[in-house]
Amino acid sequence: MLNLLSKWLYNGVNWKWVLIAILIFAGFIAFILPWQAEQSEKATGGGASPDSSFLYSADDLYQMAEQYGESGRRAYVEARFTFDLLWPLAYLFLLVMLISMLYRVLPVESHWRNINLLPVGGWAIDMLENIGASIVMLRYPGRTPVIAEITPIFTLLKWCLIYASFAALVPGILIVLTYYLRRVRG
Repeated sequence: MLNLLSKWLYNGVNWKWVLIAILIFAGFIAFILPWQAEQSEKATGGGASPDSSFLYSADDLYQMAEQYGESGRRAYVEARFTFDLLWPLAYLFLLVMLISMLYRVLPVESHWRNINLLPVGGWAIDMLENIGASIVMLRYPGRTPVIAEITPIFTLLKWCLIYASFAALVPGILIVLTYYLRRVRG
């Protein structure tokens, strides 16, 4: 099934979709992220956030919930199921389009072509992180064993997969350059 998804992405990618993905991503970076950061700071008091942390513990998550207060926790959860559904789609779209565009010069039978699914993993883990953190926020001051302990793991995995997706662009560029240099020479 994942191979079919990867192939479908390679078949659908073109420069028009890449340009659209870049414009959407740039729009989020320029307009929506600053607005959302301002809203979040107002609602939560500007404290740490699970979404933007790289490493934290279950105790840290409970401290964040305490610092946010009831209205901040409510605003946090609302943002996870509005803004934080759209933002991950924006970076997913960008990364999938760019990676698929770059790696499509590889032979169809190459297993490296499946690298275009790396951002899908980051997106999926991001959704798990949002669900876990929201459950902890909604149940606070009650404890949420297991979920509070695995949510920081989801966050760490999310960031690792997203960073790896951006890092995959560098060898992708080198692959494309090598491919076109070989075509020009021979």
